[in-house]
Amino acid sequence: MNKLKEILKYCFPPSIWGVFVLAKSYTVRKFTSIYNWYLIQQAPRKHNKALEIVRAKDQVKVAFFLTHESVWKYDEVYKLMLAHPRFEPLLFVCPVVNYGRDNMLTEMDKTYQSFVARGYLVTKTYNEALEEYLDVKTDFAPDLVFYTNPYQGLQDYRYYIKQFSNTLTCYVPYAIMTTKYELFYNTDFHNLVWKIFSETPLHQQIAKEQQLNKGRNIVVTGYPGFDPILLQENLDYSVWKNKNQELKKIIWAPHHSMRELNRVSNFLEYSEVFLELATFYKRKIQIAFKPHPLLRIKLEQDPSWGIEKTNAYYNRWATLENGQLENGNYTNLFLTSDALIHDCGSFMAEYLITGKPSLFMIRKESVMEQWSTFGKQAIDVHYQSRNKQQLIDFIENVVLREKDEMKDIRTKFVKNILLNENKQTASEKIMQFLEKELFL
Repeated sequence: MNKLKEILKYCFPPSIWGVFVLAKSYTVRKFTSIYNWYLIQQAPRKHNKALEIVRAKDQVKVAFFLTHESVWKYDEVYKLMLAHPRFEPLLFVCPVVNYGRDNMLTEMDKTYQSFVARGYLVTKTYNEALEEYLDVKTDFAPDLVFYTNPYQGLQDYRYYIKQFSNTLTCYVPYAIMTTKYELFYNTDFHNLVWKIFSETPLHQQIAKEQQLNKGRNIVVTGYPGFDPILLQENLDYSVWKNKNQELKKIIWAPHHSMRELNRVSNFLEYSEVFLELATFYKRKIQIAFKPHPLLRIKLEQDPSWGIEKTNAYYNRWATLENGQLENGNYTNLFLTSDALIHDCGSFMAEYLITGKPSLFMIRKESVMEQWSTFGKQAIDVHYQSRNKQQLIDFIENVVLREKDEMKDIRTKFVKNILLNENKQTASEKIMQFLEKELFL
């Protein structure tokens, strides 16, 4: 084939050869689109066949495909499965490949070590010494696969949903989606997965409107990411480095979208401002810097930052007397904090469960045009800032003086929209659904 290409290049002028290349590219895209459509049409039939096979088994093997720790929303589901006599759950840390091999190995090891320390049954899907990938489909043969991320190209293709078309697959969104971007609802993944356990009826309606399969795989259960916060009995204040109880505890969680999508992240403009605020208010507050997991790698690749500057900046937070760097599980951090300052849509609803005040930093007005029906309601119960003075006002009035004037409307939003007076946790509802479907 390569020899044929060379001959064609030699025989035809560049302009004609370019037509061949464009035609080939168009043909490949068209074929891929048709093939994906075919897979989506065949998905219900394959799922029904897989369901018949699973129903005949005494034990159900469950594989949780994990990428970053921060997108893990299955804590209570996993615990319920461990205690169940018919489920056999196991976590598989999958390679995140879209930012190079070094980042892949670092993230995989960090996630693996974190879950080992928490007592999970977890294994890596890549052996660095042997340079071999684990064949989960053959070696573990899961009956049920739970995904933590829907994006093709983020994790290695061996673990993408198209490799498990004959397996029952499930997904809980890695965050409660607040915008109306199609990639959050209508990728091939969303149409191929067996069941999506959705957050609210509002999200189900969006899926019905956007998904190619009209949302036929949506099951509204509530959001299991809330459950660790709702079920936590004993607060652990040791997550805060500074033990001075008189200091108000603020989380700053910047997003990674600095130069792409809706450019929601304020990090480039406020990176030094927050360090200045930590210094100015060092006798009154402490700040936990909790960046999006992708922020660091993007800063390292940014021409105006780079690896050295990024490492130095992160280290400043790690060594600050009344500051700290946070990368892992954040349940206790949320519960023991006094406020959240962020521009990250994934935290917009999750933090509200704590009952604490939250400030959303608006970088530009175009950000406000991207909310979904749910997102508009969520942002309306947030304090908002559009400049440095409004940020300071939030710290001064809401955090330090505790003049939380939006508390009542936040409470109503949590009760009526996020929890909807559920008697069961979302994780219990997911388990109830699976028991009904799998164990007739």
